[in-house]
Amino acid sequence: MPGPKLTVVGSCNLDLVAFCERLPRAGETLTATDFERVPGGKGANQAVAAARLGADVRFVGCIGDDEHGRLAVAGLQEAGVDLGGLRRVDDEPTGIALIVVSEGGDNQIVVVPGANRRLRAEDVDTAGADAVLTQLEIPLEAVARATETATGLTCLNAAPAREVPAEILARCDLIVANSFELDALGSSPLGPLFALTLGADGALLLEGGEEVARATPPTVTAVDGTAAGDAFTACLVVALAEGRTREEALRRACAAGAIAASRPGAQPSLPTRSEVDAILAA
Repeated sequence: MPGPKLTVVGSCNLDLVAFCERLPRAGETLTATDFERVPGGKGANQAVAAARLGADVRFVGCIGDDEHGRLAVAGLQEAGVDLGGLRRVDDEPTGIALIVVSEGGDNQIVVVPGANRRLRAEDVDTAGADAVLTQLEIPLEAVARATETATGLTCLNAAPAREVPAEILARCDLIVANSFELDALGSSPLGPLFALTLGADGALLLEGGEEVARATPPTVTAVDGTAAGDAFTACLVVALAEGRTREEALRRACAAGAIAASRPGAQPSLPTRSEVDAILAA
């Protein structure tokens, strides 16, 4: 049975990841134990995650015409994501994320948007999608266009934390955020279905401010939480688009996030559909 058609409108970065015994304090210099360049960006991460979970995914975004861009799209290509909506620009470099990861799996991230700032409203095409997923590492004009044109399930992952106009929130069927992102939204997101992520404590679903589902993740050893939220969000959207119950969709999303947190890197850590099935059956 073919999976749902999903359009992801979002960022595409190259992650520059330094692994350290612990995170540095303010003004402190540490020596890394390892370094990697890994495809990333919240949009690209979620597109890859959704494809591995069985969705038919199209990605809309911007990269620079540079080596970082060619490396950044490798994960999308490997996952079989349709890149017909990807635009290359020559006036901005590909976005990067500077990431430090501790041995305990905690991280610090600074994102340099680069070409992601060049994503325009007119670049966004959501025609034929069963679901549309977008985030906040791109201009709000593109986010607004994605929510305006979506005809299926419309999800905003409100990350990274920033204020979002009420009219955008009102067009969403589902909003995903942690407590910091919820505080930053600037207006009430409690009309649509709202997924509040709680880290190791799992997540809950609210509708009209009332809890309608709650789930906790399987127990794993945390290695790198960089893309755990992206795995959670993509899995929740795919599961709901497949017609699963809210309770089952939330359980699957928590499982996907836990698997991602148990592995290093962003896109390399994202689980497949069979891996989610397996950890839930264990």
